[in-house]
Amino acid sequence: MREIIEIEPGKVLRVLPAVEASYLADAWLEVFAKNRRGANTKAYLWHTFSANRYPSAMGKEALAQYELQIASQYVVLSNHRDVAFVTDQRPTNCYLSDWYVFPENFAWTMAFTHEDGWLGPYFARHERFSELNRENEMKIRKAREAEVARLKGWR
Repeated sequence: MREIIEIEPGKVLRVLPAVEASYLADAWLEVFAKNRRGANTKAYLWHTFSANRYPSAMGKEALAQYELQIASQYVVLSNHRDVAFVTDQRPTNCYLSDWYVFPENFAWTMAFTHEDGWLGPYFARHERFSELNRENEMKIRKAREAEVARLKGWR
């Protein structure tokens, strides 16, 4: 039986298999937790931020930076590394207690924690954020152009 996924705002576009969720967690760690030694990321991926192993913003500053981010789709990953799904809008509420949001190219990430207000939430950018963010902006632009063309009856 599959669990019910609750996310706000937006809708779930696709649910990823557990093996893909695990792969995404490994890829996330490669980007945001290369220097995780001593950070206990086995318990919580976000410990890379709370242990100052990767530069990040926390709390209200993190939320403010997160609100500025755009992507054509958003990946949501559970801390347990077994649940992942893709949504069409930048989520601000999820049924998971510890969860991570990022675009498919990992340009940035937002880590929502069960310690919200004390430890977290955290926002971090990829080392190549500018380049990757341009890719995200281009993807959005192309999707909009395709939608306009479709509405005009073009194929």
